[in-house]
Amino acid sequence: MFTSEDLKQIEQHGLSRESVEKQLENFRKGFPYLKIIRSARVGDGIVAIDEKMSDALRAEYRDAQRRLKIEKFVPASGAATRMFKDLFSYVESEEMNSTVEKLAANLDRFAFAEALSEKVSLDAPLKDVVKTIVGEGLEYGSKPKGLLLFHKYQTGARTPFEEHLAEGAMYASSNGEVNIHFTVSPEHVEGFSSLFESVRERYESCYDVKYKISFSVQKGSTDTIAVNEDCTPFREADGRLLFRPAGHGALIENLNDIDADVIFIKTIDNVAPDHLKADTIKYKEVLAGLLVATQSRVFDYAAKLEEGSVELAEVLRFVEEELCVLLPESVKSAGEDALRSALLAILNRPLRVCGMVRNEGEPGGGPFWAEDSEGLVALQIAESSQIAPEQKSLMADATHFNPVDLVCATRNRKGEKYDFREFTDPATGFISSKSKSGRTLLAQELPGLWNGAMSKWNTLFVEVPISTFSPVKVVTDLLRPEHQ
Repeated sequence: MFTSEDLKQIEQHGLSRESVEKQLENFRKGFPYLKIIRSARVGDGIVAIDEKMSDALRAEYRDAQRRLKIEKFVPASGAATRMFKDLFSYVESEEMNSTVEKLAANLDRFAFAEALSEKVSLDAPLKDVVKTIVGEGLEYGSKPKGLLLFHKYQTGARTPFEEHLAEGAMYASSNGEVNIHFTVSPEHVEGFSSLFESVRERYESCYDVKYKISFSVQKGSTDTIAVNEDCTPFREADGRLLFRPAGHGALIENLNDIDADVIFIKTIDNVAPDHLKADTIKYKEVLAGLLVATQSRVFDYAAKLEEGSVELAEVLRFVEEELCVLLPESVKSAGEDALRSALLAILNRPLRVCGMVRNEGEPGGGPFWAEDSEGLVALQIAESSQIAPEQKSLMADATHFNPVDLVCATRNRKGEKYDFREFTDPATGFISSKSKSGRTLLAQELPGLWNGAMSKWNTLFVEVPISTFSPVKVVTDLLRPEHQ
């Protein structure tokens, strides 16, 4: 199936022939659906935090901040192509659509209006204005979201990158240092780096912190081969194989390289201006406080289990009621040694606390109880592609969804960092239909970063207000009140 040139190309990607053949097998066989039990709800897998508890958890986190190495991890490699899809369509066809109409009627309300006016008169023909936004001029159609102007301030406009700098200083600092890691596309590393150097002094002075900013790119070794509809390798016009980035699940490798005790994860476009950040800051501290408090109890129980100084029933109760991991009856009735071993294995896993917002019709994965291949029932974030057609009603039934608001604990009780690659579920990838040069192809995505890539993590879901969620998927989202 593979020529010597193919094998050379596979090697250049950091892949092996065996791994590519495994990918081809996945295309032929498909991936199994996640075995969903029910959607998680407040009181059944989702914790609602009252004000008294909120204050206590924030105090817990603030007390721990001084002794923790904290990192903020921001997936930022996405280009803004989809954000401007309707604008591209208008430029090509000159057919008016609702997005362009809304843009034209509100040009002066966008944070990039001043920068745009330096390139073209806002009173120029609409097509010229739109072309200047997406093409030569601002070039927003080819830039990553992180480098676009999102919010207006009296001191000037801010990009999402800068909003993350501000956020980081507000909840992710430790001893005056803010560590933020951005995953970006190779061609955009320089753009992010130069922006940071141009604003570093201003933000460090404003928040009285020192920033340590780092960047990484999605590793070529996580790419997957594309295939034709008959599952044979897709070849480009020159006969070369086509490899594609395997979705955000590939970023588990980048996350695994981070040396920190606590990692906050939040996508690049989910940002709010300063006057609306209060809820975000509050609930980041709540989530982190619950993480720190729960991790302490996990470590305590693990130590007592190993010493034999705690009743198994007490640990089982903690695992099932607090960590929301339900052991199969066969394990619980297999004898004390087997139960102790199973409980220790569960306690010795990375921990994450995830914010969940009320479902208001936004797209995104949701919180569910799901059963794995070993019969363990635990909390999982599931995307619609992971759910069997006959279970889709459960998705519609979900009261909450995942806004990608995670706080992660990365070390075991001995201070050793977990290898996150050991806690993924490779069977939770999925296949999607794409096109290249007008030809249909099938693409394979690795288990999503907060889905299958974290399938074997201990997971807590916490209800957070919708005010902490303000993503920008299309350009006119910037006109929403939360971005004005």
